[in-house]
Amino acid sequence: MLAIASITGPIFILIALGYWVTWQHWFAQANIRALGQFVITFALPAMIFRALTRQSFVEVVDLHYLLAYGLGSLLALGLGMLFARVVAGHDFRLSALFGLGMSMSNSGFIGFPIVSQLLGAKAGIALAMTMLVENAVVFPLALILLESHDASGKGWGHLLRQVGGRLLRSPLVIAISAGVLCSLAGLQLPGVFSKVLELLSQASVALSLFVIGGSLVGLKTSGIVRRISPIVLGKLLLHPLLIFLLLHFLLPVPAWLQMAAVLFACAPMMSIYPIMGQKYGHEGLCAATLLAATVTSFFSISGMLWLQG
Repeated sequence: MLAIASITGPIFILIALGYWVTWQHWFAQANIRALGQFVITFALPAMIFRALTRQSFVEVVDLHYLLAYGLGSLLALGLGMLFARVVAGHDFRLSALFGLGMSMSNSGFIGFPIVSQLLGAKAGIALAMTMLVENAVVFPLALILLESHDASGKGWGHLLRQVGGRLLRSPLVIAISAGVLCSLAGLQLPGVFSKVLELLSQASVALSLFVIGGSLVGLKTSGIVRRISPIVLGKLLLHPLLIFLLLHFLLPVPAWLQMAAVLFACAPMMSIYPIMGQKYGHEGLCAATLLAATVTSFFSISGMLWLQG
């Protein structure tokens, strides 16, 4: 247990530090958002690109991993929607938010700092494949589902162009695409540019955790614990379980990749989940869910490390 605490402890201490300094107004929420923008625009893309270009394409891409993580995430999305629609009786849009919350991990800000402690440089490869699935499949599909009620007025073509344009402008997708192309071509950056990417990569872990903590300030769970519990349980238990079963029984991968996939799935939902909810009138529900899932993930991730250890 001490070994597990040495992995998860620093992660959640940094999250708590980000929360504390923001709560004490040493950092403004605007500063936290700026740091988060830096991580998602520069630090994480630099880390992903660097990891991909340091390996051959055959070592970078594992089709079983992509299929298992994609299928497991889509199953979590579908089961979340089915539960919200049929069992809880929610409307289609709120059901889509349930599914999104259960299937889209905060793999870059929380999953990667944990996996990198276990796998070192290999963690960047697993993160790249995970984010490829999340940003090219799961998130676009969730956006289409959320916007589908408006598609009749604007047309499906407009909706698909909107989602596709957002996808193509994503720094993470650009970094993954460029990294894979460079890996295929065997290209290596000159030393000075490689050093720049290394320095940016080193900033990603601590800053991302600090940002998560700061973004939790002001979120409340009071009064809606019963409503958010299915999303939290679906994200922290169902999602990783589905991916584990797929990788263990149907689509086997090396042990280190299986560990990475399950731990990424154990991470709470993405930090912009409340922003997505705000657009559709469910900011309170999504904010409370994010806070509860982030706090609870300390125990679920520690438990998963114990089971795999």
